[in-house]
Amino acid sequence: MKNLAKTDREIAKWIKKEVIRQKECLEMIPSENYVSPAVLEAMGSILTNKYSEGFPKKRYYGGNDNIDEIEIIAQKRAKKLFGVEHVNVQPYSGSPANLAVYMATCSPGDTVMGLDLTHGGHLTHGWKVSATGIFFKSIMYHVEGKSGKIDFIELKNLVREHKPKLIWVGATAYVYQFPFKELAQIADKSGAYLAADIAHVAGLVIAGAHISPAKYAHIITTTTHKTLRGPRGAMIMVTKKGLQKDPELAEKVDRAVFPGLQGGPHDHTTAAIAVSLKEATKSSFQKYGKQIVKNAKTLAREFLKYRLKLVGNGTENHMILMDLTPIFGPGGGFFAQYALDTAGITINKNTIPGEPSSPFYPSGIRIGTPALTTRGMKEKDMTKIAKWMYQSLEAVRGYKLPKKEERKKYLEDFKNEVHKNKELIEIRKEVKKFASKFPIFAW
Repeated sequence: MKNLAKTDREIAKWIKKEVIRQKECLEMIPSENYVSPAVLEAMGSILTNKYSEGFPKKRYYGGNDNIDEIEIIAQKRAKKLFGVEHVNVQPYSGSPANLAVYMATCSPGDTVMGLDLTHGGHLTHGWKVSATGIFFKSIMYHVEGKSGKIDFIELKNLVREHKPKLIWVGATAYVYQFPFKELAQIADKSGAYLAADIAHVAGLVIAGAHISPAKYAHIITTTTHKTLRGPRGAMIMVTKKGLQKDPELAEKVDRAVFPGLQGGPHDHTTAAIAVSLKEATKSSFQKYGKQIVKNAKTLAREFLKYRLKLVGNGTENHMILMDLTPIFGPGGGFFAQYALDTAGITINKNTIPGEPSSPFYPSGIRIGTPALTTRGMKEKDMTKIAKWMYQSLEAVRGYKLPKKEERKKYLEDFKNEVHKNKELIEIRKEVKKFASKFPIFAW
């Protein structure tokens, strides 16, 4: 930070503030985590200076001998960890990686299927405002209202009726283990490609805390910064089953990434991905992945003791989805997120199955344990955190999302009142004291 502070004090100041925030607050967004100093070092390395269009040993620029070796190492490590035949480590992030899958398997206008966004799915699985829902005929499947599990009766009927070319399995807010086997049976019967998006659970898969899709899916995509605890990048993997279905699938994936969607890869990110994959081979990572799930299950049990409403009444992975309609009515996720943020607890507002409001003013919140577990927190710590979260929600109970014409002033008044809320201020002091005992780089 010394050089940065000399060159740009303004940016250095805000980075320093963010460092303090991350140390003093509880990071509970399921898709966020802390990277190791080694990953940070690779990300901030001189590799950022290089252009490397193409793939190892097949570049369009000179001077890539060292870059080739780094990328090959990353590919080999991913292939071994996930048990796949081919890996592309160049996607800039998860959304471009998923778009590359469409390019590799479909033509514009083809029918595709994914889980509805408001039921826990992802934008890039065919949601209407995404390019994947604009350039392809997208059919959404859903979860059952009571259980929150995928509605397989509906899914089978939709597949028979629409005959999709590509089916996605994966989500951003699904509290169960992904049913790869069941989706594979449906995809195989219909002749569709099955793509497993394991962005949220990749680290759990490696740790043996979640079933692997390698035997079932044709293609696997993942980001590298969630439970995998790496940099903000992504990977596309082709399985043995995928090559049996289409022997040219690996080449199609590579062509979709470059030159189809991207130019030069981010070599510093590739190196950081390689580092995180090596860290994931250690026995400590296996323990870490299992502890994530233990912590999430403990947190869910504590919430239920406070009679808070959870989708599925618990969790099988790293994530909890809380339905706030009993406390705030429709749209309560906004109030909960702001109140918890004030208390030093970072979560995100989220839609719930059968969302009665809207994605911007949803009725739930999404809660996760990967980052807390990275800092060394365990089950007994989840008990304290659950209490603080319950107290924070109770501190703002009674607020209701008003009509659109009244919304702006109402929400501004709410924010001003929350900042002065004595209960939340006191909880934040306790959270700060507690969080400061756990270093970010605990392992």
